[in-house]
Amino acid sequence: MAAQSIYDVTVVGAGPAGLAAAVSSAAAGLSVLLIDAGNQPGGQYWRHPDEKLLPDAGHAGHHGWKTFEALQSRLYAARNTGAAKYLPDTQVWLISGGVAPSQPFTLQLMPSRDTPKPQHAIPDSVQTRRLILCPGGYDRQLPIPGWDLPGTMAAGGVQALMKNHQTLAGKHVVVAGTGPFLLPVATGLAEAGAQVLAICEAGSPMAWLPHVAAVARVPSKGLEGSQYAALLAKHRIPYKIRTIVSRIHGTDHVESVTLSKVNSAGEPIQGTEKHLEADLVALGWGFSPSLELPLMVGVATHQDVDGSLVAIVDEDMRSNVEGVYIAGEATGVGGAAMAVAEGTLAGVTAAADAGQTTQPRFAEKLRKDIARYRKFAVAMHLAHPVPSHWTSWLDSETTVCRCEEVSYGDLGHAHAVLGANDPRTMKMMSRPGMGWCQGRVCGYATASITARLCERAPTVADLLGQAKRPLAAPVSLAQLAALDEPINPES
Repeated sequence: MAAQSIYDVTVVGAGPAGLAAAVSSAAAGLSVLLIDAGNQPGGQYWRHPDEKLLPDAGHAGHHGWKTFEALQSRLYAARNTGAAKYLPDTQVWLISGGVAPSQPFTLQLMPSRDTPKPQHAIPDSVQTRRLILCPGGYDRQLPIPGWDLPGTMAAGGVQALMKNHQTLAGKHVVVAGTGPFLLPVATGLAEAGAQVLAICEAGSPMAWLPHVAAVARVPSKGLEGSQYAALLAKHRIPYKIRTIVSRIHGTDHVESVTLSKVNSAGEPIQGTEKHLEADLVALGWGFSPSLELPLMVGVATHQDVDGSLVAIVDEDMRSNVEGVYIAGEATGVGGAAMAVAEGTLAGVTAAADAGQTTQPRFAEKLRKDIARYRKFAVAMHLAHPVPSHWTSWLDSETTVCRCEEVSYGDLGHAHAVLGANDPRTMKMMSRPGMGWCQGRVCGYATASITARLCERAPTVADLLGQAKRPLAAPVSLAQLAALDEPINPES
């Protein structure tokens, strides 16, 4: 596709939702631009070795790979016919303009990584009449005494090294947290040759019993579960329920961990401690949607059943901002199948809103599929909640913000002495979230700790205080100076 003055629709993110959105809107006759920070399609879920360097690396451990291959093939076909343009290795750092379609959106772009031979030229900015934002999510983390030692990683980071680089982050591993994602991480490590000493699940499988009907409506999930059970048995991986890693030990790297049994609220039970030698701890407490771009354009949010801040959309994936559609984890974490259905529907809706002919029956089927997947997602979140009393694991020296080296004791001092009663004030008084990651790692924990110190539950306002950012990525002063309009400090 030749460079356009204004695209009909721009899709940000090439994971399951973004790929589906791009190909469905292109198939409906719109001029489409797909932007992604990765170097190839697939996102985090279908992350795989570079196809140009390792074309025969395979896709072991991936679910829904045929769906990915079909979407990727349709994307490349649309690109080759001029129906779509695809910009990998590209970061959107600012969105301005709207309301569409009378006023186009302007997206400021930059390379997402330094590379001596870029695949293509990246324009400084592009304009579009409509936006489909599919930003995905990232590992939600809870601090643990010793979690700042090298050798402690997010479960998704451990998996990314295996998928993308076929590299093991350690040989003797403990996988801990809550939720089904612990299973593919642990079994993937074992299949790659690591010794998985234990999966520590803070909850209990019994919590699924009230949700059997929702599970039955998504039989593919039951099949996945049985496959993981077989792999756990094959590799003799202990699956410890109502168990957490309560402390990580070592000098300059992880050397061992202490496991503790917990009650239903997540409080450690004295006398149940067990010591294991390990060189890698993979921690996963579910996922946090990445909301920088939706919040930047004014999308409304609410708190999902898992406590996460998520974008509000209608049944056709429209947000409250005209011309902006949201799909995938940003609407609520629910897995790749739901993300594909949401992305497809977002593309169909954007085409219909642009006056293109679409198929109402197809859209209705997508809505029904999404509703079915959503019920399963709700069941998953209710069966694997973040323990309500997880802060009882912490001591005053436990690091909460790793970038700025802010401890749990520092947060307590800011609350008790300096009057920090909300995350924004906590950030000003003790600096959590002011480092390189801008709160992406510690934001949820800081909001939760602040609320608990105030003897209340976290609110939407608490989470917004950690999620809003005027820029979606670090940029140079020259890039800021080149902007035609000033940045809104309230965005």
